Amino acid sequence: MKRALPALRRPTAMLAGALLALGIISAVSAQDGEALEDIIGAVDTAWLLIAGFLVFFMQAGFAMLTAGFVRSKETANILMKNMIDACVGGISFWLVGWAFAYGASSKSNEFIGLGNFALNGFDSYAEWFFQFAFAAAAATIVAGALAGRTKYSAYLIYTVIITGFIYPVVVHWGWDTTTWMGAFTEGDIWLGNGYVDFAGSGIVHTVGGIAGLMGAIVVGARLGKYGPKGEVRAIPGHNISLATIGMFILWFGWYGVNPGST
Repeated sequence: MKRALPALRRPTAMLAGALLALGIISAVSAQDGEALEDIIGAVDTAWLLIAGFLVFFMQAGFAMLTAGFVRSKETANILMKNMIDACVGGISFWLVGWAFAYGASSKSNEFIGLGNFALNGFDSYAEWFFQFAFAAAAATIVAGALAGRTKYSAYLIYTVIITGFIYPVVVHWGWDTTTWMGAFTEGDIWLGNGYVDFAGSGIVHTVGGIAGLMGAIVVGARLGKYGPKGEVRAIPGHNISLATIGMFILWFGWYGVNPGST
């Protein structure tokens, strides 16, 4: 089964050509196509890693933004939840998440992938890291909605489920080549052109947003949100400076989301 990861050949080929013109990298003869392919492959990998680093750095932005907008007593809780997203989410996506999203196997189907568990038989680690950064971002979106509402144990279970199953399945539907609705599907395409999602505006943010909404509905309002007579109490953030720093970090990290998906 082919994976529908974004192709980088055109932009990296243009970048390689620009570097050749500037003399930054050594020129190769027109006949030496294999050497040129090696250069393009190396630039592909470097570009994907840089974009992945930027997307992963958004974890710091989410942490600062959310920590700034909650009460001071909840700051440590928020920061630990972001650590859980990055660490536990990474293990979960490595073990089963990638397999469910892009796993190459004859057992894979329109609903879910079923190959390359624990990256067995797959060695393009730059691609995995870039996709993991997206999975962690989807999980972290929920941290803001559930700030001050959940225990660590519940959030730990949630992180494993969303990065290991829910998000990967939605990714498989939208970005794989054997899915029932993706634009990359080979053969008959759903609604003529399939579901088009360039860089995760639906796959990442809809998953995170819906999960956050469901979590907020299930666990209810934060403690102290309502008074004894049911009146609504404002819960102001304790550090607007921290939230502003988080906003700029997210802004900066966004330059890895769309460019890395070209």
